[in-house]
Amino acid sequence: MRVAFFGGTFDPIHRGHLRLAAAAADAFALDRVLFAPVGHQPLKSDGASASFDERLAMVALACAPDQASPPADPRFVVSALDAPRPDGTPNYTVDTLTELARAAPEASLFAIAGADSFLDLRRWRSPDRLLALAEWIVVSRPEFPLTEAQLAPLALTPAQRARVHLLNTVHEDISATELRHRLHVGDPCLGLLPPAVAAYIQAHRLYR
Repeated sequence: MRVAFFGGTFDPIHRGHLRLAAAAADAFALDRVLFAPVGHQPLKSDGASASFDERLAMVALACAPDQASPPADPRFVVSALDAPRPDGTPNYTVDTLTELARAAPEASLFAIAGADSFLDLRRWRSPDRLLALAEWIVVSRPEFPLTEAQLAPLALTPAQRARVHLLNTVHEDISATELRHRLHVGDPCLGLLPPAVAAYIQAHRLYR
């Protein structure tokens, strides 16, 4: 079983996230992609606009098997693995991946990250442990192409570099910040959100 952890704010989840995950699953023969909204990101001072429960509900709708348009990908699974900690401390990816490895010891673990986030790896908690726990699928964005030269400051060993895979075939240019702004002024963003997510946002008057 090849399982990928796909963490993020998902505020809100949009079609770009789904297409990115599908491209990663296709390229690396992933059996499962775990969509895990983060409770409290340590490297972001501003919190999410929607609550964790609301973001988890939207991810569940996006991954639901009864989605008609687009059809749900059976490899996608919603996960509360990165839920807010009871003591209010930040969610560190190294702790989450450690827990996932313990829960699925026979699985080959991957983690999906955007290029801009991954280049901050040395600021994350226990970066070398992160590279040992999972292979990393690093996705370039249209406005942020990733090159080998940009990886150099991470000072990866040859063994670590072999566990980092670049995915340059995704050309989605959807900004969650821009989505929230458009939703705030009343644009339903129907072409950018899964229909069930768009309906949930409207029903709960999120981002207004």
